[in-house]
Amino acid sequence: MEELIDIYTEDRVNTGVSIPREGAFLKEGQFMLYVLAILENQEGKILITQRSLDKHWAAGWWEVTGGGVLSGETPHDAVTREVGEETGLDVSDQDISPVYSYKNVDLARGDNYIVDIYHFHLDFTRDDVSLQKEEAVDCMLATWDDICAIHNRGEFLHFSRLQQALSAEGIL
Repeated sequence: MEELIDIYTEDRVNTGVSIPREGAFLKEGQFMLYVLAILENQEGKILITQRSLDKHWAAGWWEVTGGGVLSGETPHDAVTREVGEETGLDVSDQDISPVYSYKNVDLARGDNYIVDIYHFHLDFTRDDVSLQKEEAVDCMLATWDDICAIHNRGEFLHFSRLQQALSAEGIL
């Protein structure tokens, strides 16, 4: 089934246009929406996942859970869906407000997007996590030092944005 995305303006106004996500090339002033979820357990560790080895981009790299907002979804719906699909965890009863947002404009690649980062504090262990095999091959509950070490090896996605989100919350 082909995934569709809605096209938004820079101010997050839905233009009413939906296009296939695969191969999307966004023009100036067109954006898609993404969500990322920092999933922190009661020990203060963050769930990170290792991307599937057959991904066409950043295969085998580590990241926090997230993905694209599909056509007809709100970011709230998308982060709840992505967390559930990718980890088996449920955040639907949590306060779902982004702690940090940023915008990327790459006109040469048609890769324009707005990302909302959410931070959830949940009661879970590694045994509660059920990975979506198409998305991730491994996971770990990591300290910030663990995440920094993976970043220093050049194998962590969205590191600076994750750092900015945690700094915005006064955590780092």
